[in-house]
Amino acid sequence: MRKTLLLLVLFWTSLVAYPRPVRTGIEVLRADNFRLLEGKRIGLITNPTGIDSRFNSTIDLLHQAPNVQLVALFGPEHGVRGDVYAGDKIDNRSDTRTLLPVYSLYGATRKPTPEMLRGIDALVYDIQDNGCRSFTYISTMGLAMEAAAEAGIEFIVLDRPNPLGGEKIEGNLAEAPFRSFVSQFAIPYIYGLSCGELATLINNEKMIAQSCRLTVVKMKGWKRSMNWEATGLPWVVASPHLPHKHSSYFYPATGILGELGYVSIGVGYTLPFEMAGAPWIDADSLSNALNKLGLAGVHFRPVHFKPFYGTFKGEQCEGVQLHITDYKSVRLTELQFYIMQEISRLYPSNAIFDNANPSRFEMFDKVCGSNQIRKLFSVSHRAADMLDYFRKDERSFRTLAKRYYLYK
Repeated sequence: MRKTLLLLVLFWTSLVAYPRPVRTGIEVLRADNFRLLEGKRIGLITNPTGIDSRFNSTIDLLHQAPNVQLVALFGPEHGVRGDVYAGDKIDNRSDTRTLLPVYSLYGATRKPTPEMLRGIDALVYDIQDNGCRSFTYISTMGLAMEAAAEAGIEFIVLDRPNPLGGEKIEGNLAEAPFRSFVSQFAIPYIYGLSCGELATLINNEKMIAQSCRLTVVKMKGWKRSMNWEATGLPWVVASPHLPHKHSSYFYPATGILGELGYVSIGVGYTLPFEMAGAPWIDADSLSNALNKLGLAGVHFRPVHFKPFYGTFKGEQCEGVQLHITDYKSVRLTELQFYIMQEISRLYPSNAIFDNANPSRFEMFDKVCGSNQIRKLFSVSHRAADMLDYFRKDERSFRTLAKRYYLYK
């Protein structure tokens, strides 16, 4: 009896310590022996994040499946094999492993052309995004959906978790004059949907010129409350500066600030997106000022660092490292505006928008989805002046988004 109880304790302990992984769309598709793809010539939009829980590439899984005819690959930013640096243009080529043609969707062409889609019956999308509007993979998805509609072919999303979970929604809707590849759709900066849910919303809300014939292969076991660690899934580098499981949490916390190129946000150092600093900042002063604000769910630790490249390469810098102490309560995207506020208050001669290069304002506005965030903040360099505008669409979008929830 005692031995049986011990075994039961060990069993339940193992379940707690090692949560059963969420089954992503590719694993659900495989469990059904790829029946959805049978008899169709398939084009696959993917990159290294398109894997199963044992690190097998979706490219290889479809290519090796005897009942799947994979005929072409399509590469977003960074390429299908992840061998292209951020922002670098990609040329069409052949995949060295499968010898299939690879068409670039990050270069002169960002939307599949009719020539690229000739001989294809369905486009399959399997990419892990990071839950933020400015991450270009969801823009690629939307444009490919539009191309599929125009070509009269099916579009299939192999669903994956939103690494920020399905409950966080932060930021204003991207406004029409500021739509771009980094703000393609009228959604908040943090949109709280899986890629399959987002595709359904984009399709049904007419956010593309022509709705496509959309199929979503749902995940098994994903819940909206899950952050990435709770999924039990491995994290593969989604872009060169999102190396760790927790990296997606910090991308929205400093990434907008990073567009100004005025302070280092850790890109070019060992903590990309997890910090903010410059040679003229005193680490203790800035960390004390930020911690005194009492912002929910975050602590600011003083740091000293020297970037390897990028902003302030080789210069001794001081600043703060962000530590998330309560993920549910923290307002991720707003942290950078408080950092900007306190930098401007402590160092008036270095107030952000009075000194940052104006040539960077256009990209800042595109990522914000509006120029109003910058204009309102610039008046007094205070976060409070822009928060109402920044938050104004969150409640209405949450109501809209619930209509497209695939997971309750």
